[in-house]
Amino acid sequence: MLERLTTTARIAAVATTVIGCAFAAGPLAAQQQPLEIQPPKPAIARPAPPRRIPLPPRRPDDLGVPRTAVADASSTQPAPATVASAAAPAAARETAQPAAAPKAKLGPPATQEEAIERLNTYLNGFTTLQGNFIQFAANGRRLEGRISIQRPGKMRFEYEPPATVEVIADGTSVAVRDKRLATQDIYSIGQTPLKFLVRERMDLAREGTITGASIDGDILSVRLEDRSTLGGTSKITLKFDLVANELRQWVVVDPQGYETSVSLYNLDTRRRPDPKQFVIDYQRTL
Repeated sequence: MLERLTTTARIAAVATTVIGCAFAAGPLAAQQQPLEIQPPKPAIARPAPPRRIPLPPRRPDDLGVPRTAVADASSTQPAPATVASAAAPAAARETAQPAAAPKAKLGPPATQEEAIERLNTYLNGFTTLQGNFIQFAANGRRLEGRISIQRPGKMRFEYEPPATVEVIADGTSVAVRDKRLATQDIYSIGQTPLKFLVRERMDLAREGTITGASIDGDILSVRLEDRSTLGGTSKITLKFDLVANELRQWVVVDPQGYETSVSLYNLDTRRRPDPKQFVIDYQRTL
């Protein structure tokens, strides 16, 4: 990369010397003497006075390099003034274009119904979702992993070691695999309490019975009962961040009374997951 010109240019001093010349004539001889014709001396042309070269005006400190310095350095580096002039139209264009308006933050919901509608809108607002989760089982065991969703109907929970379980939904069924026990159990998606995550269109009031809703700070909690889950009625609590507009947690109490909570973070609803993640091998031998 070429070095940047210094802001202070060196201006060379111009010195000129004017030499004046005079013509000398020899004295005339006496009249009785024959006239001596002296060969004419070559005339010495008077040099033209040097053309005054005006110095550039004094530039302010906050401007680019002087034009004289730019001329000296034009073969090695474009003048900063040229760069500035080229940047000026771009700056003008940026000024002419209206800046994107910042996304307005939603205020607190006025009613419980409005809060539930916001959660419905969020659940219906994405087709793909990926992120991390932390799960706490009824026995207090903590498990971590990644969640991937491709709506409608596809979902995958991939647990980190030492857990050996993975849960896959392929749009029709849900497979719960345990590599250590070499088992694979298949269920219908409609029998699981997490169908709200994979429905193409979600309406919480229709999918279950809303038993209550509350707001604590920025967190909306919606409590549901789902009587269509395997084994009986499951109780589900969804916790939704009204400011970040993200689902933060769900808590499921199964028909036997065991509670499992799952917290979500690093959610991404733009990147499309690999479809191979949602394939169930029904003939698989573990």
